[in-house]
Amino acid sequence: MNIALISPPWPLFNRPSIQIGALKAYLDKNLKDSKTYCFHPYLKIAENIGFDTYHLISQSSWASESVFSSLLFPENKKAEELFYKSLGKRFKSKKNALNFKELSEACKKTADNYIASLNFGSFQLVGISVCLNQLTSGLYFAQKIRSYWPNLKIVLGGASVSGEIGSSIKRLFPFIDFIISGEGEKPLLELCLAIKKGKSFNFNKKRCQVKDLNSLPPPNYDHYFKELFSIKGASGIQVVLPIEASRGCWWGRCAFCNLNLQWSGYRAKTPKKIAEEVDFLCKRFNQIDFAFMDNCLPRRGASEIFKALSRHDRDYSFFAEIRAVHSLSELKEMKKAGLKDLQVGIEALSTSLLNRLKKGSTAIKNLAMMRHCKELGINLQANLITEFPGTTEKEVEETLEYLEFIWPFFILKPVSFWLGFESPVFHDLKRYKIKTIKPHRYYNYLFPNELFKQLAPLILEYSADRTLQKRLWRPVYNRLKVLSIQQQKLKSKEPFLIYRDGGHFLTVRQVLPNGQILRHKLFGISRRIYLECIEPKKLDQIFNLAPEIPTHKIRAFINDLFSKKLIFKEDDEVLSLAIKAPSYEVV
Repeated sequence: MNIALISPPWPLFNRPSIQIGALKAYLDKNLKDSKTYCFHPYLKIAENIGFDTYHLISQSSWASESVFSSLLFPENKKAEELFYKSLGKRFKSKKNALNFKELSEACKKTADNYIASLNFGSFQLVGISVCLNQLTSGLYFAQKIRSYWPNLKIVLGGASVSGEIGSSIKRLFPFIDFIISGEGEKPLLELCLAIKKGKSFNFNKKRCQVKDLNSLPPPNYDHYFKELFSIKGASGIQVVLPIEASRGCWWGRCAFCNLNLQWSGYRAKTPKKIAEEVDFLCKRFNQIDFAFMDNCLPRRGASEIFKALSRHDRDYSFFAEIRAVHSLSELKEMKKAGLKDLQVGIEALSTSLLNRLKKGSTAIKNLAMMRHCKELGINLQANLITEFPGTTEKEVEETLEYLEFIWPFFILKPVSFWLGFESPVFHDLKRYKIKTIKPHRYYNYLFPNELFKQLAPLILEYSADRTLQKRLWRPVYNRLKVLSIQQQKLKSKEPFLIYRDGGHFLTVRQVLPNGQILRHKLFGISRRIYLECIEPKKLDQIFNLAPEIPTHKIRAFINDLFSKKLIFKEDDEVLSLAIKAPSYEVV
């Protein structure tokens, strides 16, 4: 039996698909007398439209989906409008960028030639991975393959076709034979066995997951590299290998999140297993850049994973996503092993709003994470969720106030709240005072009206207090924009808030958003308190450092540093904000 697995556009072109790589490895191990082939047509698309153009489009879900929507539904004239709505000036100002019609035609020609060049007639099953940005391209590839090989069985799987969404896709597009909802390994194996034996397969069958992730083989990326080396410009591409330590989310309570629709529960590999996989992939493909694809790394196992990786004594580079729960010492272990880029679920700077979002975090924990990443030189990516239903004026005011404290670190990216299908908010509309919901209007740009009305969407629109929220959050948008411009303008070799320890005193150099430089000195117990609060400390712990000093004087000292934005104080917790100077240079 021959099986084809396809990852259609628009994943990042410098990464193989972990979805089809993992499925190939699993089928190779468990399906006897069969061969599984992986195909990555997005590489050819990137080569033909230009790597810069491809990358720009792949950063926007709506723009990505609009390109193949115009090919899937040639009569659809709205797709071009959505494309420019999504990218606007960023695309038109891009040097050598194709216009939408040229872009669509180039993608069609490349995709059609790619499919026609493959002998799918010798296959018994084609599986198409449909994850972020891949819905319309996946449907286009399925439709085109069916037109060439009418009797070939086609199955779709992936995060974007899980649950009711997948059922609606199967119902509306007759060229799709099967949908696998949820984790793919065991159902795909079962489907292959059913086809081999001529038996039926129920795509609505209850999810079936691998119990022990440690039993899985490493993903197989052989075919990605074979395709990569056949395209022009391959030598200039810095490949990043996707890996996974876990599936699901160990927290799993965030009100806005629907990123775990394909998983049931949370499972993780052992640090030893993860280190072995990284070692194997490094040796097999001669690559040292990796990206953890987990929604968040295991809480207890994260530092152990990086301890195991550091023993390899290689110059690794890792990307990972974590929650804001790790200490400076834990992050040091991660950095030592090669953690360079980190995405953290900050989401808010108001603890009250964080509680509303069910983040299980606080403003001071978020600031501590941002501070630590800056000190360690870890590149931090983080969002600020705005316009969440029910957000109060006080919560927005807190956010605006606390933006001044994150100034020396990283400027958060504002992302207006969108209602995700099957998210906790979706299941509790009354609590969030959401009155009506409907598919996001942009789906009507992607699909004909008769399909739009029947499609179960991943993103929805809703009616609530949206007008109020837009008004409340406008000052935050404006301030973030100003702070971002000021950071770029004041770029310097040294960070904006650093300390140097003189043993019996401490010097702090502070750069304000207006460019003014202030210098502070702390002596004796003041120095000691500041250094003790590198991690958030309770006031009682601080008072115990100097029981001979009246508590009101310590409070006054803390309040003074808070007013100068040298520390952050929340309720009875205190955090010192200045980071240890990376090197000494007189400025």
